[in-house]
Amino acid sequence: MPLANSKLVEFIKEARKRGFDDYQIKEPLLKHGWPIDEIEKAFASIKTKREGKYKFKNKISIFLDNELLKIIEKRAGKNMFTLPEQIEDILRRSCINAKKVKSQEEKLDDMLVSLFSRKR
Repeated sequence: MPLANSKLVEFIKEARKRGFDDYQIKEPLLKHGWPIDEIEKAFASIKTKREGKYKFKNKISIFLDNELLKIIEKRAGKNMFTLPEQIEDILRRSCINAKKVKSQEEKLDDMLVSLFSRKR
């Protein structure tokens, strides 16, 4: 496996020292044309033992096509959200709705069981 770009590794280390998280570091690198494979290789080369043990579940990276991104940005503007806030809101609402649908399905199942039950 080829070594990670040393300049990129140093940039990431310096950005982390200055308090930037990985998302805040990756985003501008991608915007400036760095290949995602090279970025990921650089991050992997400086992964600490602590990072290997603890997974940060509150941060994710997603890649959206331009058309979908424009739609979400437009919705964010209407809701007076930033883009990350809008995406978080969409995910939160999706989880809440999934719980509602599940509970409705359970109620329907209970009703069907009672209708066709032999115990009357």
